[in-house]
Amino acid sequence: MWERIREDIRCVFDRDPAARTTFEVLTTYPGVHAVLWHRLNHWLWQRNFKWLARWLSTLARWLTGIEIHPGAKIGRRFFIDHGMGVVIGETAEIGDDVTLYHGVTLGGTSWQPGKRHPTLRDGVVVGAGAKVLGPIEVGENARIGANAVVVRDVPAGETVVGVPGHLVKRAKAEQAEKRKKAEALGFDAYGITPDLPDPVENAIYSLLEHIHAQDCKLRALEEAVEKLGGRVEDNCPLPPLDEAALDDASDKM
Repeated sequence: MWERIREDIRCVFDRDPAARTTFEVLTTYPGVHAVLWHRLNHWLWQRNFKWLARWLSTLARWLTGIEIHPGAKIGRRFFIDHGMGVVIGETAEIGDDVTLYHGVTLGGTSWQPGKRHPTLRDGVVVGAGAKVLGPIEVGENARIGANAVVVRDVPAGETVVGVPGHLVKRAKAEQAEKRKKAEALGFDAYGITPDLPDPVENAIYSLLEHIHAQDCKLRALEEAVEKLGGRVEDNCPLPPLDEAALDDASDKM
């Protein structure tokens, strides 16, 4: 138990660049305080001191703003960053090296007894305000985006965003191809994280794709006119494009 407590404190330095000293972490991090209280409360819960465990968990909630049921099973090196508003239900199970941000709820969707809260495997990160609901499983190293509402299993290594939560793997693959074509046109959105698709970026890429298709049709029309003996005046020359890059990107989409 004491080794786990030391790990809970040390892991803060790996996941929060603002952490400076052990004393600072011990005295100013409510997420660490909540985890330390839970280690004690869970120990009492397992030994059938259930009322005492619940009373102490309520006290910990008053002190930290974080509510963890003493029946929840939590692995090693668990870190709650900021922490205010985090709720973890009785039958929740959390693996090793998991990180939760403020406002996260690991809640249930049924009043029936038994397993009704989620299971988070090793290495999961849940963003601020996200709700993970029901007896679902979030696979190893999965990521839950901020404010997402997740009610279905999440495969290992995947990223989920939105309401209701959906995987972004396919969207990321499509964006990567569109980004190649956009870069050939001289556009590259900045400030876009690789895990979360941006709706404005998607809209711009769609417009660029449409423009490229129009250019191809105009070029084909010009060639058809010239074959018929006509001539197309080039009164409005377009800025040069990297045709090779555009054609390569077009073939891959």
